[in-house]
Amino acid sequence: MCGICGYWDSSKSLGAEELSTNVRKMSNSLIHRGPDDEGIWVDEEVGIALGNRRLSIIDLSSEGHQPMLSADGRYVIAYNGEIYNFRDLRKDLEKLGHHCRGHSDTEVMLASFCEWGVQESAKRFNGMFAFALWDRVERILHLGRDRIGEKPLYYGWQNGTFLFGSELKALKAKPGFRAETDRNALTLYLRYNYIPAPYSIYQNIHKLLPGHLLTISSSSSEPEPLSYWSARTLVESGLNHPFKGTDSDAISELDSLLRDSIKLRMISDVPLGAFLSGGVDSSTIVALMQAQSNQPVKTFTIGFHEDSYNEAQYAKTVAEHLGTDHTEFYLTPKETMDVIPRLPSLYDEPFSDSSQIPTFLISQLARQRVKVALSGDGGDELFAGYSRHLWGNSSWKRLNWIPQFLRRRIASIMKRLSVGSVDSIYENLEFLLPESLKLSHPAEKIRKLSDVLDISEPAGQYRRLVSNWAYPKAVVAGAKEPSTIINDDQLWQDFPDVVQTMMYLDLVTYHPDDILVKLDRASMGVSLEAREPYLDHRVVEFAWRVPLSLKIREGQGKWLLRHVLYQYVPPDAIERPKTGFEVPIDKWLRNPLRDWAESLLDRACLKQQGYFNPNPIHQKWREHLDGKRNWQYQLWNILMFQSWLESEKQ
Repeated sequence: MCGICGYWDSSKSLGAEELSTNVRKMSNSLIHRGPDDEGIWVDEEVGIALGNRRLSIIDLSSEGHQPMLSADGRYVIAYNGEIYNFRDLRKDLEKLGHHCRGHSDTEVMLASFCEWGVQESAKRFNGMFAFALWDRVERILHLGRDRIGEKPLYYGWQNGTFLFGSELKALKAKPGFRAETDRNALTLYLRYNYIPAPYSIYQNIHKLLPGHLLTISSSSSEPEPLSYWSARTLVESGLNHPFKGTDSDAISELDSLLRDSIKLRMISDVPLGAFLSGGVDSSTIVALMQAQSNQPVKTFTIGFHEDSYNEAQYAKTVAEHLGTDHTEFYLTPKETMDVIPRLPSLYDEPFSDSSQIPTFLISQLARQRVKVALSGDGGDELFAGYSRHLWGNSSWKRLNWIPQFLRRRIASIMKRLSVGSVDSIYENLEFLLPESLKLSHPAEKIRKLSDVLDISEPAGQYRRLVSNWAYPKAVVAGAKEPSTIINDDQLWQDFPDVVQTMMYLDLVTYHPDDILVKLDRASMGVSLEAREPYLDHRVVEFAWRVPLSLKIREGQGKWLLRHVLYQYVPPDAIERPKTGFEVPIDKWLRNPLRDWAESLLDRACLKQQGYFNPNPIHQKWREHLDGKRNWQYQLWNILMFQSWLESEKQ
């Protein structure tokens, strides 16, 4: 696991010393991603410089040092990630005459490129990666990113120089970098809480899309990314060739695939553990780790003193049942809020999924004892774990039986209810609901329902559900919202039903651009490598072959995954209303964070900065303070941008 960076100055005007100095500045900005070693490589003749910061995980010797040259001297690589099947690839390559000095996956990658080429090699890799590969013969630079987007990679041209890096801070460290905020991308941020690929917060700086390669030559000023793996193709193939076995067959097959995925991700030359929330996803990962380990797996949980946000007791029950070496830590509000000033530097661009805070804190906790941690991310996207998935085709249809005028009336009434009123009504009626339909944070769930009641088509309903600010153009001054795949109405005609369309969109948007960004920056911010077994491409492919009836059954999602877990942990240790990995931002904004928030939301300041129209922001702020509505997500969205903007001045 590393941080990579570099640039190609087409003017060829810089000497070796200046090339080295510049790329070292870029590399030093990524020291948190790789504190164990530093490496740079430059070619003065062509004006290219590569940098690497190394977090040593496999082959801790100098044989794993990067940038690394291939055995024949043709290629130089700077690489971030892990190729989990490198041992099998190495055996295949040795049969073909290749020889590796050490036992790092980086050497195997280079030998693969020599033997099979860049595109074919990328298809053979099972792992998470972002790489920069310089071909010294053809004088071509190749960038590549893993299938699902676990590892980040930014790139762009400025003044005839091509720049790239694992994080934006590496590009910003290059002398002469122009950091010009993209107002159009800002509208996307307000809508989604993140800026979706290929956009970034800076003009003309892009994120390489997952499953893509980018080839740059001296003549290619605007290279086009090339897909070597397509989520769309995988999904269509899975739907056209569904799994035909019994329920038991499916449980056995998924158990086997996850076991092997986890086994590969337990390969490490340094201490390893796992995050454990006590929910289905993380508990399944830990259960299958413990089943393949001859010693207790190290597991980590953080708890909150607010009962509605705390899952630590559930994690402890699972840990005791499995016999793990469990560490839990209960956080005070002060410890949690102390993270907030660090968020702009961690994420480099505006990012406002508030679970970024506990994700960082659990990474920090784990790093005290391990250097690698397995995570349960991906279970919701692959096995229908979100509440929007549970609505399903029949739910949308039942909703649309209600006349439009009546739905609008009901939605209007629901929106006027205060947070306290909703919670009170729910508490009095909760006993009438079956366990699978009980809600955590009912006011927020009912608010989402009210938002979609007056929309008639599923595409619009989905867009509203995943939107933070429904009309960001009314908030961002002088901006036009760019189009994204979520705006593609044709997609809803191409897929067989609403649920699978939503799951596909979650897989290619929310998951790589929110969930994986959150995990990567939080874990790498404390020099911890996080690995995601659910994102093994074989697991993803199987999940899309599994019929929806094996994912959603009796009003509950993740049926298949639950029944894999039930082989190791009893259901009563797992089953409870689903909660997110959250902190009580709504309450904190009314109390301990109020002064901080008000300073950032100052009307005169907003007006002077010129990015936002203050009126809709201040309306929500007043309603939130008065307890009429819970606008924590919309307000946190603005506050994280304002915090980022403040950090840009430093």
